[in-house]
Amino acid sequence: MTDIPALTQEQPGDDPDDVLFSQLYGLRTIELNRPKKLNSLNGSMARKIIGRLKEYSKSDLANIIVIKGAGRAFCAGGDVAALAQWNKNCEAHKSNDYFALEYKLDHLIASYQKPYIAYMDGITMGGGVGLSVHAPFRIATENTVFAMPETTIGFYPEVGASFFLPRMDGQMGIYLALTSEQLKGVDVFYHGIATHYLHSTSLDALSQRLAELQFKDYTPLQDRHKLIASTIAEFTTGLPNPRPTIHGALRKAIDMCFSRHTALEILAALQDLSESPSTSSDLKIWADKTIATIRERSPTGVAVSLREMQKGRGWSIARAFQNEYDISSHFMNHPDFVTGVYARLIERKKGRPEWKPSSLEEVKEEDVERFFTTPTPEAGGRLRLLESGEQADFRDYPHAWIGLPSEEEVLRVKEKGLMKEEVVQHFLREKDAKVGVREKVEEVLERLDE
Repeated sequence: MTDIPALTQEQPGDDPDDVLFSQLYGLRTIELNRPKKLNSLNGSMARKIIGRLKEYSKSDLANIIVIKGAGRAFCAGGDVAALAQWNKNCEAHKSNDYFALEYKLDHLIASYQKPYIAYMDGITMGGGVGLSVHAPFRIATENTVFAMPETTIGFYPEVGASFFLPRMDGQMGIYLALTSEQLKGVDVFYHGIATHYLHSTSLDALSQRLAELQFKDYTPLQDRHKLIASTIAEFTTGLPNPRPTIHGALRKAIDMCFSRHTALEILAALQDLSESPSTSSDLKIWADKTIATIRERSPTGVAVSLREMQKGRGWSIARAFQNEYDISSHFMNHPDFVTGVYARLIERKKGRPEWKPSSLEEVKEEDVERFFTTPTPEAGGRLRLLESGEQADFRDYPHAWIGLPSEEEVLRVKEKGLMKEEVVQHFLREKDAKVGVREKVEEVLERLDE
């Protein structure tokens, strides 16, 4: 078992104010406080958050935890510049220590036994996704910008991405993983990354209302979640768009092209789509742009990311973090990570970084598979998580019912022979008339009928 006091002990150079903690009645608020760095997560912040979450879990006075960010970002990612500098100085062990700390925190959030709510108000990328996407409640606003941009810096989507991206509808997870495409505002809600969509001006009032909620000591966690869901619904207004930006023919094209087994097969499918006489001009432009985007990314990063998505469908939540720790350890010894971070984030060079190998055609199968082996003990070995037991090692999110119905759920109900409006009404009843249910179900059914 990990020694929590040692894990959370302050280290030289830690900023005492990089995370702020406050309380109001039963509400405990965690505020990421590095606005000039877009609240990028570092070891100092992770240690503090782990310590407080463990403290709150034992407190009868702490009913609900909210995490948010100061300034225009929730959290733009991990502090990868520091990791790249450590690797360049032959101190990769420091990077491995950071990943171990970050993944322990993310898994703690995924298995947390008190209501945890993430205000994804602003930029939410990379490490910020790890702090939010595994929570039962994830609130997007008009300011939310979601992305997993790791292939742009010679890396791969982690922080539990191997678990949540493959479980998105259709092939959306693979598309986001390989291209680093952004989702904004209400689209983050429509695609299931967020469970709710509110206007940012409602968040302070929501916190005040959450602070006033009271639970009996014996109230089951799911019943607490139901009360919180109904409370959030009090602050919900209409959605700004009746459909996500990615819908209809574009969404069908993503599912068709990104269902292929290899990255080269995905590129070939995109090329065929672009060259087909029956393809609309808009889809041709999208296909050509997507080909160029994937070719711009780290070939190793793209190939490993695709394999991660394919394997991750079968991983439990605990195994996902343990396997990602192995993959990340391997990446710390691969040249693309340092090359990508320095080119994109430190030196801000224009043009494509000098990836090695330079093209997807040069990436060997055995080199990809090597990322999915457990590193030597010197590299850290298997990751030991903070939590264990049934609640800490599930294969599907136990709180998935809180968000919109999945596409798979809609299809199962439709197969019963119900009419379109009957399917909509089924989910409105099941989801207590949740805002967004009608729009989501209608979009799925419309796409099936096209």
